[in-house]
Amino acid sequence: MRKIKKILLVLLVLIVVLGIGLCAYIFHLKPKYEGELKLKNLVNETTVYFDDFGVPHIYAHSEKDAMTTLGYVHAQERLWQMELLRRIAPGRLSEIFGSVALKNDKFFSGIGIEEASAKAIAKLDKNSPSYQLTLAYLDGINQYLEEGPTPIEFTLVGVKKEKFTIKDVYNIFGYMSFSFAMAQKTDPLLTEIKNKYGAEYLKDLGIDGEFNTTKIKSSKDNIDEYSAIAKSVASLLDTSPIPPFVGSNSWVAGPTKTKSGKVIFANDPHIGFSQPATWYEAHLVAPNFELYGCYLAGTPFPLLAHNRNYAYGLTMFENDDIDFYQEKNKAGDVNQYQTPAGFANYKIRKKTIKVKDTSDVVLTVKSSRHGPIMNDLIERLDKKNPIAMSWIYTQQPIQILDAVYGLSHAKSKDEFRKAVQLVAAPGLNVMYGDAKGNVAWWATGKLYKHNKGVNSFLILDGTSGKDDITEYLDFSKNPSAENPKWGYVYSANNQPEAVDGYLYPGYYLPEDRAKRISSLMDSKSDWDKEAISKMIFDNTSPVAPQVVQSLVSNVNTALLSSEEKKVLSTLKSWKGTTNLQDVGPTIYNKWIYLYLKNTFQDEMGEENFTLFLGTHIGKQIIARQIEKENSVWWDNIKTKNIKETRNDIVNKSFHEAVKALQEQIGNDISQWNWEKVHTVEHEHPLGKIAALRKLFNVGPFAAPGSNEVINNQFFGFNEEGKYYVKGGPSTRRIVDFSDIENSWSIIPTGQSGNPFSKHYDDQAEMFNAGKFRKMKLNKDEIIKTSTKLIFKPKG
Repeated sequence: MRKIKKILLVLLVLIVVLGIGLCAYIFHLKPKYEGELKLKNLVNETTVYFDDFGVPHIYAHSEKDAMTTLGYVHAQERLWQMELLRRIAPGRLSEIFGSVALKNDKFFSGIGIEEASAKAIAKLDKNSPSYQLTLAYLDGINQYLEEGPTPIEFTLVGVKKEKFTIKDVYNIFGYMSFSFAMAQKTDPLLTEIKNKYGAEYLKDLGIDGEFNTTKIKSSKDNIDEYSAIAKSVASLLDTSPIPPFVGSNSWVAGPTKTKSGKVIFANDPHIGFSQPATWYEAHLVAPNFELYGCYLAGTPFPLLAHNRNYAYGLTMFENDDIDFYQEKNKAGDVNQYQTPAGFANYKIRKKTIKVKDTSDVVLTVKSSRHGPIMNDLIERLDKKNPIAMSWIYTQQPIQILDAVYGLSHAKSKDEFRKAVQLVAAPGLNVMYGDAKGNVAWWATGKLYKHNKGVNSFLILDGTSGKDDITEYLDFSKNPSAENPKWGYVYSANNQPEAVDGYLYPGYYLPEDRAKRISSLMDSKSDWDKEAISKMIFDNTSPVAPQVVQSLVSNVNTALLSSEEKKVLSTLKSWKGTTNLQDVGPTIYNKWIYLYLKNTFQDEMGEENFTLFLGTHIGKQIIARQIEKENSVWWDNIKTKNIKETRNDIVNKSFHEAVKALQEQIGNDISQWNWEKVHTVEHEHPLGKIAALRKLFNVGPFAAPGSNEVINNQFFGFNEEGKYYVKGGPSTRRIVDFSDIENSWSIIPTGQSGNPFSKHYDDQAEMFNAGKFRKMKLNKDEIIKTSTKLIFKPKG
């Protein structure tokens, strides 16, 4: 008995010791929010106040000291995120995740971002403030790498620490730029449809821009293989540990549209959800400089920011800046290809991809005059028919560092515009408002033209030169508006108006959000911060009720059961809202999915249909296809001797939708609430492992909003009938120049990427409920609500 007691006592002591050790380890991993630290290369003592949501307010005697400190505090919260981001473009994920990441690495290492970064860095002015401040920021990151605790993810995955360099900054911007693009998901799929079924099948898809009826107003006085590209690239972006940029809303109300007579700026860029969230907020104050910004991990200057003088943000332009070209090899020589001047040698480069726990992979990349050959980078693509990718980002000078520095340091609207002009890719709508009453937007990007008749939404001919770019447009031809007479500017990824009669081709999203924003802005001229905050969380679609009317008009009510009539009646009374208790969106989205599936899947096949739903065309077609009574798509090509009509497809889809919802949720229609089928979970890369899910993931939560409402909580359709939100507003910001010290913001989860920090998820419930917190600028208020961490010069 005594022996058993002794064993139990020893076990108890071991458990206590292990518990104490675990607590000590967790405490050691937590970010440091108060006390003192020493940093090399600081000239003067720098103070950081961490407010009640973990936002650092950095007060320094020089901007260089502020940047060094920013690098350190950014790294202590987001080092794991920084590590992942810098590895994507050069193809270095396999080093830490093994062969599961090899497809991703082959693709990104092959498209040339790393090589383009190196060329851009070689041309930098090493004495410029943008370069010197970037080095200071990187110095802060690297000092944390040397002296700070190792993030738990590094320990679990086995990541070796390496210093950050300016090349990492450029590679991060490069990945961001690629994730903005849409051509790689769309062009190959459309080419396959055209080759398989003919041009008639493309007419109904609106690729000539006829669906883009709500336009942003400018103010100036082989047949089965093509879709392999689209499938592969879409899959890579969907499974990436860092989510892609997708859409966005922004509007800036000028003095004539606000109650105060001062500008109000609103912006919510749409990005795939992840944990940690995309943006890290920080407030920097130095002599003659102040900025409150949202920073991408591993980058020194914010893409979204404001101070007492001006505010800026962005949405995706969705312009076409990637083209695909079918090249032709010389007979008997795969190392040469045809050009307008004869045969030329492919440029060949080799890249070594290190793979964890196995041998290295040597990748051979061929490039034509148009760009890298995709067949070398993507599986399932026939090597005999080489397809090259031409991308503006890697072909034009990359001046992104000077651009973002210029945006964050502009002294006037004119200076700001000059910085905007430096961005060749990605295409952005850069939004601007200032304390002087100016509002503006400019579309960035090096825009270009092809010969008349060339359809850049299809795979182009690479051999003759006839499909090559013929003209690069001057920035003055980019869509824009400065202080327009209607009093505001806005963007919701919709088509801008023509400039000089030229409507720039792109992958523009449906008019739903644009129509809602413009109609609300036009409806009143006494906007204030509170009203704007309700608008930015608006869950109403102006288009969905119109689609319902069109669908209902094609239903044969005589063939409906009593339960189906109740469902139809419920839907007819729906106002297009997507709040948690609404029933309408549950019915609507099930019916829409089945109407699209029964219309398009027979021609496209299951994989291509799923891919199609994720494109801008798949989203735009929802409201448009139902209007086309004689569309070739209505007929199901798999049913022999029967030609289906629009009425057939719509009625079939409605019956199937009601039956599916009854099986999924039950027969009580009042219980078909949106909150039961529309949920969001912010997933950490390690949260995919079931045992680690609760530690790293945030959620799930029932989510209001939907695809293409202002509160754009986007999801993909599926047979299950549950809509798992993939992304949405990466931040909601409202900057009110009548009360600049009390502007508002919110991010989806929290400031910290450290799961042991209290700021890991402390904004999640507020975000989901449409609430905000202050972006504090008043020093006295900051001091009263913050902890204090002092950085002193070391040595």
